[in-house]
Amino acid sequence: MAIKTAKQGTIISRYGQTANCIYIITNGSVRSTYYTEELLLEKGDILGLLDLNYDFISSTSIAETDVTLFEYPCVNYIDLLNLLKTNTEIAGLLATSLTKHVCQILDNFILLQYSTDNFYHFLINSYDEYKRLCTQYHVSAKALPGMEALEKLILEDDIEPWLSDYYESVRDLNPETQRKLFFDNPNFLIGYILRAGLDVHKIMEIVQLLQDYQGDISYLLLNENHLDFFDLYSSLYFRAIKENKDTMFIASTISKMMIQIEAQPNIEKSLYKNRANEYKTKLLSLESDGTRENDLLNTTPVQNSNLTDSLTMILEYSACLDETAASFRKHIHAYKQILDKTSDEENLRTLRKTLTTLFYEIYTSAFQVSLSDKNIPTILKMFFLFGYVDEDLAGFENASYLYSISEQYSSDYKHGVFSIYDWLRLIYSGEKEPSRNEFDIDYTQYVRESKLNGKLTDETEKRMLSDQAQKVMFELKNMFPLVNKITYGRISSFCPIFSEHNLLKSPDSILVSPDLVKKALKTIRSLDYSAFYRETIYTNPHLDIKKEMIQVEILPDIILMPNIGTRGVMWQEIEGRKRTTPARMMLSIMCLDDVLQLVIRLTGEYRWELCKRIQGSRWNDVTDPSLTSEYFDYIQFYRKNNELSQEAKEKIKLSLQKAKNNFKEMFVRDYISWITYESNSSPRLNKQSRKILFSYCAFSKSTRKQLKTNPLYKEMSDRYDLKIAQKLHHINNVYQKIRNSGNSIPPELIKQNEFLDR
Repeated sequence: MAIKTAKQGTIISRYGQTANCIYIITNGSVRSTYYTEELLLEKGDILGLLDLNYDFISSTSIAETDVTLFEYPCVNYIDLLNLLKTNTEIAGLLATSLTKHVCQILDNFILLQYSTDNFYHFLINSYDEYKRLCTQYHVSAKALPGMEALEKLILEDDIEPWLSDYYESVRDLNPETQRKLFFDNPNFLIGYILRAGLDVHKIMEIVQLLQDYQGDISYLLLNENHLDFFDLYSSLYFRAIKENKDTMFIASTISKMMIQIEAQPNIEKSLYKNRANEYKTKLLSLESDGTRENDLLNTTPVQNSNLTDSLTMILEYSACLDETAASFRKHIHAYKQILDKTSDEENLRTLRKTLTTLFYEIYTSAFQVSLSDKNIPTILKMFFLFGYVDEDLAGFENASYLYSISEQYSSDYKHGVFSIYDWLRLIYSGEKEPSRNEFDIDYTQYVRESKLNGKLTDETEKRMLSDQAQKVMFELKNMFPLVNKITYGRISSFCPIFSEHNLLKSPDSILVSPDLVKKALKTIRSLDYSAFYRETIYTNPHLDIKKEMIQVEILPDIILMPNIGTRGVMWQEIEGRKRTTPARMMLSIMCLDDVLQLVIRLTGEYRWELCKRIQGSRWNDVTDPSLTSEYFDYIQFYRKNNELSQEAKEKIKLSLQKAKNNFKEMFVRDYISWITYESNSSPRLNKQSRKILFSYCAFSKSTRKQLKTNPLYKEMSDRYDLKIAQKLHHINNVYQKIRNSGNSIPPELIKQNEFLDR
């Protein structure tokens, strides 16, 4: 035993440190934090018991006041048993202190479970209430991204329901019974302490899951993109004010929601303050403006005679079958009458499915007609680009905006950013090959398998392999409908028709232009400079270059799908089997999410899939080092990794649970953190993950130079710079050899030198 004193604010023990002693507080108080659970320990309480028989300390303890403690070396239960034999008087302190702490932790845990369940139901009820109010005000309910995926947290390994009652019963035992249990039976006391440690460690794991879950779903309440309940309700409130409707109930609901937002620890206070100020400013503006004609939420339709009866023009242009046109018109009329188009009622699901089938039939027919039309009407361009079919469904203001931009909107062929319509025309002209289908089969393989299955003759097979019209049909039937649904993001309520209920923001603010995509790619490439480079072999017999490995940048083709969506899709990493062909990525042409963040995610997915493609069957074989093999090995054996702290291991375990044990998803999340945070010297990754990413997704020279000031990156950066210097030395030797022969340097090698110098 040793007497230890600590001034107020002193850290007595830190999370992750080796657990090798216990402390009895003899004077003052200590605050212990388990994850985010705080316990106040006072005179007579004991620190360290819950970590007995564990390799690490599970809490951080700080002196709340000046404190005096008795320190007892104690690595495991054998040490504690020996301590009890020589200090029988502390048995009571051990049992009493431990039971009190476990009961406090259990009480907090039960409250957290209750608040998590309440928060989930609050979000569900808020959406139902919002849709009810929309019906009351005769307004089409907006579709909130994320609500479709909202699920109640089901704990796979919850604590036993009797546990709380058990520890409370122990706490309430009379002194005589406690003495019989603990004082007179040290082996029983040791077992009780060990069991309590197991229970608390399990509780803390679940606490982290509950807190992460609350954090994950809190964005539905309030987020930076304004795609949240606060915006849904405030927009409806402002509209009701403008139309002089009774707003008392909705105003009260917003006030309650603001209280809920303030109570959420996962929502930044500065974000809430800014949004609350926006809300109050707009409300004051409405109240002071009697006519309210200048408000941004003005719902007066913008008249545009060119939009009148758009559906008839589209149907006539498409030259589809009369019964198809009649059915589509009938179902569009029914769809327009529904206020809650996000409902999962059976009749609405059937209606959306029917409309979807008819939409693609008409789209295909109209596309075929347009191939021989040099002057495609603007309404049809709106249909091809955005899925627009009806001015009432779109809302006149939105339809007018689409009309104003459809003539000017163009793909960027040079930089590989295409609208779906232009992409289909490129396939028809033979400049691009169709994408793989959902079974990862490309057009050539599909035709040949059809031949092998006896569905095609030799002659038909040969004709289909060069039939551009058939290739377009393959794209229209396979990639187009599936990716259109995925990029939309809310699969169960998907309908490809442009509808105002999907617009949570003004269309001009979410339109994805080729320039916006190029800007996102430029940002990523300025950090992860090698993201889209492929290694290939360069030979030049004239210069006596038999084999030189060089890097060639192949930027992806990005196709903009005709919907209002929230997701991106990394569809394929190469075209066919040739490794120097562009990847294919898809985004919504009207994107409610942040385009840069989506493209960062797609780039992470692309890096993983391309590495798997190159490595083949050895993609997870660590004896053949690669991005996927090293990352796979790191995740698979993280528990045995001595370079990782216990805290890091706990975070990996929780991250794996959130990623549903998907290693690729784990990597993509790390890659997003790598580009978004670590590039700015804001650490988010553990040592091992950072090391892998620095090896295979290294930052550009300028970024590495900035990061060198941070000790976390300096050693890795120096090692990487040394490797690059060796490659530059090699290429300079090749340069010198070519110059000595009197020849000029080939452009391929000049570009390789530029690549290495980035």
